[in-house]
Amino acid sequence: MNPRAKVFKEYVEALIIALILAFFIRTFVVQAFKIPSGSMLDTLLIGDHLLVNKFKYGVRLPFTDMTVLPLADPKFQDIIVFEYPQDPSKDFIKRVIGLPGDTIEIRDKAVYRNGQKIDEPYVQHTDPRSLPGPRDNMPEITVPSGSYFVMGDNRDESLDSRFWGTVDRSAILGKAWIIYWSWGGMNDIRWGRMGSGVN
Repeated sequence: MNPRAKVFKEYVEALIIALILAFFIRTFVVQAFKIPSGSMLDTLLIGDHLLVNKFKYGVRLPFTDMTVLPLADPKFQDIIVFEYPQDPSKDFIKRVIGLPGDTIEIRDKAVYRNGQKIDEPYVQHTDPRSLPGPRDNMPEITVPSGSYFVMGDNRDESLDSRFWGTVDRSAILGKAWIIYWSWGGMNDIRWGRMGSGVN
């Protein structure tokens, strides 16, 4: 083999190995996710870039909803990334408010889990009014087995389980882990947010 062909072969092998590693890491370990909307303000800002821990809740087979190595289930108040139930091609990020079997009720914007009002220091409300309907007043529901009730922290401006129902366990991709980059536009790099954990 001539030297040029040998160098080309080495480059191709290195590229193939890098692609396989990248696929493995993205599929089973971590995935990058960008915050596109204000539904999680002020916990997460538009333009925050996160790493999502995909290993936390178990290993899923690629291109399927099957978890072959279940490690843990989402916990109350975890921030999770999941496939949007009404359009699985889109990924959403919300906070877990109800676990399977929990009862959830909303009265005048306050959320009650299993009859107890939840302490939610992370929540913001942009509208002081308490309106009829699920945004601010939702009758008690029971979260089905294998499902999770999720809500955005920016309660008055979040499209979440109050409107489209619960998230199936199989649709959960991982737990929000760390902010690795935050950019609010030209001349607005938010250095202080980089490296912050997501809680």
